[in-house]
Amino acid sequence: MSYKEKIIVLRFSAMGDVAMVASVLKEFSEQNTTAEIIMVSREAFKPFFNSIPNLVFHAIQPKTIHKGIGGLYKLYQELSKYKPNAIADLHDNLRSRAISTFFRLNGTKIKRINKGRAEKKDLTRTVNKNFKPLRQTVERYADVFRELGFQINLSHKLVSAPQEIPDKAKSLFNNIKKKVGISPFAQHIYKIYPLDKMEQVIAALSNLGFQLFIFGGGKSEQETAEIWSANNENTHNLIGSYNLTEELSIISNLDLMLSMDSSGMHMASLVGIPVISVWGPTHPYAGFLGYGQLESDCIQIDDPARPNSIYGNKPCLCGVESCMALIEPEIIIKKIKEKLHG
Repeated sequence: MSYKEKIIVLRFSAMGDVAMVASVLKEFSEQNTTAEIIMVSREAFKPFFNSIPNLVFHAIQPKTIHKGIGGLYKLYQELSKYKPNAIADLHDNLRSRAISTFFRLNGTKIKRINKGRAEKKDLTRTVNKNFKPLRQTVERYADVFRELGFQINLSHKLVSAPQEIPDKAKSLFNNIKKKVGISPFAQHIYKIYPLDKMEQVIAALSNLGFQLFIFGGGKSEQETAEIWSANNENTHNLIGSYNLTEELSIISNLDLMLSMDSSGMHMASLVGIPVISVWGPTHPYAGFLGYGQLESDCIQIDDPARPNSIYGNKPCLCGVESCMALIEPEIIIKKIKEKLHG
């Protein structure tokens, strides 16, 4: 099929942000069938875009062939072969700006995300905090396409579409128990609910008869999840056993996800699964709530010091105990029971 427009979309990281881009591009694709999308991101994130029909994925390899200004020029040369009409820079970092500049010099139309940095600074400052909801990140992404002249209306609705369960996981779905995914880890330690309290949540949910699936993390997180799964019935550690495509397929067959303000929330959103999310120094008002998720499903404490961080890379300022530690396991357990049983 030949397309009227070809748009190169730049968003290289982080994992949750790229998953949010995929949610937006799914709707963009449905509403703009004459446009072809060339998605430029890290190879690891390709599975997020597998279900989008008019999309080509082009991997950036920033540590090898696309390293430095010479490597970025090589990437520009690769992307030039698509003969794009426009560049949608959804990242606005040094790499994306360099690539955009190369394209601008040959006359290609460029639009860049407005990250709202000043508003976010006002939201997180300690004195005279301007505490109000900011524009959602997914709408900021969509704004870039609107500025390029495309129509896109985001539904902000979850669309459930269960995928084929991987063969090696099918035995875990041979019962009628409610299935809850748990994504207890995050890139920044300040966004992680205390692990001893999470262990209490897992034990209680296991005792209530739910089937639990633990996602996300590296080797140390895998070891923690192994202990949890060994100590609790119907609790399965999936870390290190499944690739991203398989994880998305499994998540799409869950009833609910429990997550931090992290990529687990955005992966669940991408496959239409509701999320109970736990927030610490960050806040849904900053615009990073999962696509289609409800603010009423966010668990957080009210404190004048919150939020004090946009990305969760700063410690909580709520006092002796962090705002995460002030959330009791019973609050999370009650919320999950209400969500699943009404």
